Amino acid sequence: MGNLALGPFLAAAALLVLAGLPKLGDPSSLVLALRSVGLPSPPGLGRLLAAAEVVVGGGALLAPGRVSGALVAAAYLVFTAFVALALSRGGVLASCGCFGRPDTPPTRSHLAVTAMLAASGVAMAWAPPDSVWSTAVRQPVTFATLIGFAALVAALAYLALAVLPTVTPVAVRSASAPRRG
Repeated sequence: MGNLALGPFLAAAALLVLAGLPKLGDPSSLVLALRSVGLPSPPGLGRLLAAAEVVVGGGALLAPGRVSGALVAAAYLVFTAFVALALSRGGVLASCGCFGRPDTPPTRSHLAVTAMLAASGVAMAWAPPDSVWSTAVRQPVTFATLIGFAALVAALAYLALAVLPTVTPVAVRSASAPRRG
């Protein structure tokens, strides 16, 4: 199971790094997202959470296994719970704070993606593969395929989390707008 989950797991880890880095510089969207659902956000918490994302994601990329799998799963379970809380509160939440930008609102698809990324961490913790990085030397074509697959999963997850929520309402509004003429 761990070998099958390796591509999505590496994607989940990479997304943690990619989401955490911008928030290290400017955690304001994360802080606003936390406050919008009534969670405390004392000074420095945004950067601390962003640093944790980068460390967990980077560690998981360097050493995929039981511990990193559990940490990635925990991170995405927290994200899933946050998105569920934001969605249950209703109202308008402009951003979940995920990618350090103010235009990534939480959606049901966001909930599904973060839950699946958490599942990849659970699978890695449950049944980690043998030696991941030695595959690069022994089986370079297999390794290249794995990295390509992980990159594709990461790109699709990013699109579902950050781009789809921003274009879907526009597409719906434009499709239902009355035609002039």
